[in-house]
Amino acid sequence: MVLAGCMTQASSREPAVEGQDKSPWRALIALVIGFFMILVDSTIVSVATPAIIEDLQATANDVIWVTSAYLLAYAVPLLITGRLGDRFGLKNIYLIGLALFTVSSLACGLTDSIEGLIVARVFQGLGASLMTPQTMAIITRTFPTDRRGQAMALWGATAGVAMLVGPILGGVLVDSLGWEWIFFVNLPVGLIGFAIAVRFVPRLATHNRRFDWLGVALSGAGMFLLVFGIQEGHQHNWDAGIWMMITVGLILMAVFARWQAINKREPLVPLSTFRDRNFSLSSISISTMAFATTAMSFPFMLYAQLVRGLSPTQAALLMVPMAVLSILLAPPVGRLTDQVHPRVIAGAGFASSAIALVWMASVMKPGASTLALCLPLGLLGIGSSMVWSPVAATAARNLPPRLAGAGSGVYNATRQVGAVVGSAAIAVLIDARIAAHAMSFSASGEGKVSQLPAQL
Repeated sequence: MVLAGCMTQASSREPAVEGQDKSPWRALIALVIGFFMILVDSTIVSVATPAIIEDLQATANDVIWVTSAYLLAYAVPLLITGRLGDRFGLKNIYLIGLALFTVSSLACGLTDSIEGLIVARVFQGLGASLMTPQTMAIITRTFPTDRRGQAMALWGATAGVAMLVGPILGGVLVDSLGWEWIFFVNLPVGLIGFAIAVRFVPRLATHNRRFDWLGVALSGAGMFLLVFGIQEGHQHNWDAGIWMMITVGLILMAVFARWQAINKREPLVPLSTFRDRNFSLSSISISTMAFATTAMSFPFMLYAQLVRGLSPTQAALLMVPMAVLSILLAPPVGRLTDQVHPRVIAGAGFASSAIALVWMASVMKPGASTLALCLPLGLLGIGSSMVWSPVAATAARNLPPRLAGAGSGVYNATRQVGAVVGSAAIAVLIDARIAAHAMSFSASGEGKVSQLPAQL
């Protein structure tokens, strides 16, 4: 992946409206707490998938919708939530999102139906959508260019810690207290994160923005129809209605792109940001990485628990090599990002990740040893540590402050779109392979999810 290393001082540190701490690190740490909670919540759910299937008498596709609904509600509004931060204040929108995410977590834990859980997860996704672009925009506007790689390294390390803490914590909670507690655990973290953000996150200058509501409607409807059509296609035997949904979704996305090109006011997606090769290639890169990692997590956790017979905690421990290596490598990768051309680091990261996924697919057999699984997962951790922070730092490197919010929203939206499509695609593949063997996948009614036969 060719990532241009051009640097500019146009987006150096911008003064806050209120008195900003001399060091932006305290603000970053406060923001990282909320970002950590979002990531932990995503990784926790994959570990709890079999338990949710059993307790709520759901199907595999139903439970994948628990994540797909979250990712969809997360991805679509990102195009406008970055603009909301520019208009009403990055700090204000971040705090609103954190509050919504925390309250929705309580609703997730209290629900007693799969439909209620999916609805609550939609509101969780909206909260995450409000939080994420503000985090990246604040980094862009408070850290000078030559220190931004280190800041993004902390952001990347947070993802590594979440990969480690999320599955293990989720496994322990599911084994000991029940799947509901994977959501209840967000309450104290959310309250602490809110208090610290109020204290340390600066109030940065705002910009008077118009909102492209037509763009919001076109992108939201188009993305929903595409994802729903892809994920539910097999359930409806790919009938005419499903193909109509997918076709209309594609048409709406094409109309959306055309509208963004002709809208001369303030389009939802400023196409001028894509004239910067750094930003364009970084957006494509992070979308492919999100697709791969999201699509990998569901079948792997189902394999670990339903084929190998591991408990949620034991299954989560298989992820430790990936998470530990990602955490340990994040600081040196961050320093290298400020010194070495990012295409070298990111290129090596993508190559390592691709090799790791092919390797893992080849060893995921019923009788595979733990070591055989941990080795490719460790390589995936090495690869991911070389992708997330260098690509994020490169995307933001040339953006001027006036486009920080919009650029952050577009970048994070492309990342989440990759995750949404990955989630939908893996749902289709799982359903198709189970149906190919003339079997079903549902709760057994005997206290656990039915064990999958070896050929699956």
